[in-house]
Amino acid sequence: MFKAFLEPFRHPYPKEIIQRGGEGQPRGKPKAKAKDWSGTLGRIWRYLARRKGKLSLVLLMVVFSSGLALLGPYLLGVAVDHYLEGSGGRPWIIFLTGLALVYAGSSLTSWLQNIWMIEIAQETVYRLRTDLFAKLHRLPIPYYGKRQQGEIMSRVTNDIDNVSSTLNSSAIQIFSSVLTLVGTITVMLLLSPILTLLTFLVVPLMALGMRWITRRTGPLYKQRQRDLGNLNGYIEETLSGQRIIKAFSQEERVIRDFRERNDSIRRSGFWAQTISGFIPKLMNGLNNLSFALVAGIGGVLAIRGAVTVGVIIVFVEYARQFTRPLNDLANQWNTLLSAIAGAERVFEVLDEEEESRDEGQTAELEEVKGAVVFKNVTFSYEKEGAAATLKDISFTAEPGETVALVGPTGAGKTTLIQLLSRFYDPDSGTITLDGRDLTSVTRDSLRRRMAFVLQDSFLFQGTIRENIRFGRLNATDAEVEEAAKLANAHSFITRLADGYDKVLGIGGEGISQGQKQLLAIARALLADPSILVLDEATSSIDTVTEIKIQEGLQRLMRGRTSFVIAHRLNTIRQADKILVLQGGRLIEQGDHETLMAEGGFYSRLVQAYLEDRTRDTEEPTGGKPSGHF
Repeated sequence: MFKAFLEPFRHPYPKEIIQRGGEGQPRGKPKAKAKDWSGTLGRIWRYLARRKGKLSLVLLMVVFSSGLALLGPYLLGVAVDHYLEGSGGRPWIIFLTGLALVYAGSSLTSWLQNIWMIEIAQETVYRLRTDLFAKLHRLPIPYYGKRQQGEIMSRVTNDIDNVSSTLNSSAIQIFSSVLTLVGTITVMLLLSPILTLLTFLVVPLMALGMRWITRRTGPLYKQRQRDLGNLNGYIEETLSGQRIIKAFSQEERVIRDFRERNDSIRRSGFWAQTISGFIPKLMNGLNNLSFALVAGIGGVLAIRGAVTVGVIIVFVEYARQFTRPLNDLANQWNTLLSAIAGAERVFEVLDEEEESRDEGQTAELEEVKGAVVFKNVTFSYEKEGAAATLKDISFTAEPGETVALVGPTGAGKTTLIQLLSRFYDPDSGTITLDGRDLTSVTRDSLRRRMAFVLQDSFLFQGTIRENIRFGRLNATDAEVEEAAKLANAHSFITRLADGYDKVLGIGGEGISQGQKQLLAIARALLADPSILVLDEATSSIDTVTEIKIQEGLQRLMRGRTSFVIAHRLNTIRQADKILVLQGGRLIEQGDHETLMAEGGFYSRLVQAYLEDRTRDTEEPTGGKPSGHF
């Protein structure tokens, strides 16, 4: 039995979390974006203030409700004094009628304020969530590379839900409690300053208790929200990687890691709610102490004639009303702390630096021929103290040319494409398109002139028709089907039960990898880009599907400036220009014959590839040649 009693307290007290204020760093180190409560509440208020008219009505109902709540006990005290003085008859009916009207009015105003506040709260949260989601689309690509998707999703869902629950229930309750507290103190002072002073004796104890509790629960609630975001991120990651987890039989390790994260939430949540649970117990104890003081000393004063019995009755009720708002505030404090922690995490995202905006002198790209020039381009992902990812890159791609990017992993091929699409801007040097510096044109107009077909083609949940139309939203059904035919996708689509209206699962679940790539080619054809970016789309695809994909790619590349991150020798040979990258530098460039004649790095790569291919074909037990460069 004793062991069962101690079981809930087996979690070690998180002293280090409280010391660092719930932040993910020890005390003494600077906080990246520290948020203060007043600033967070002020920002929430700015969202609420957009409905000033209805919010004013809510506050007016709160005033009426609080006033009527104060009037009820006063009428009761007057009725008791009236009875003790020997008066009877009709005044009793008046008092009873008055009390009935007071409490009915209090109920009506409370109902109205709740209904209106729910409407205001839902609209406020709607706008906050909309602003947050729009902000996510203005953040640069590196922001997503440094964070788990589930952790970001947690801010859009869990953290905003915490704000929503507080606005729905706690906001009005807090305001009503403050108003009731002020009104109660005022009436109490008018009735009996002595009894009021007795009631105030418990206030310092309340303040000390609340201070001790909130200094501990605030950081714990922040940590719980952070732990919840980390757990959501881990869950999203493991669900996305289920095939890999099962393929490598790592279920036990994943479950063990999950338990560690889940235990962190249990630890912070247990102590946050355990400590905050002291609040109602503290308030009830002090409430009873206040009641005893008022009843005992008030009774003595009534016997001596200093006050009437009615005043004592009124004062006892007001004494309860004095501590009840404090008790309500204490009970709402947990929700408020959780909401502030959630709001801070939401505002952290809203305060993130956005993708650098196009300056005033930028213009829209109109007609694009496709002449691309890199001149002395240098770039590094880490701006301070890190080696450059690309170093002094210079080359020219003429309109309609196919440029193949070749090099070992980490050579900078993908980074070069990221600069071309302006996901990043170079540290030095210039990139021009048809003679115009890319920084002088808007990102949107540049990316509308580009299309991407990647090795892992991403499809959205929805119909096949909708996924192809994503390339150009105003395309007709006939244009969608024509793009599918050019991409060699039409035949497999029509064999499906629902054809173009087949609904795909998340990530294109329901069709093969090769079919996904055919749809990605159709999507790019429909977009009709001037510049095309290809990350070899025939990796690990069967021969028949590969032929179809290659035919679709040839149609897609015709007449367009194309950049191909190449892995297959056949693709590289067909390129008009080959850029050979190593260690972030452009070490060779030219067509296949020229580079082979030079006998440099590219030539050695090709020779090594051909030797490997020959060995594979000579090996009697060897599998199908990889075909990769």
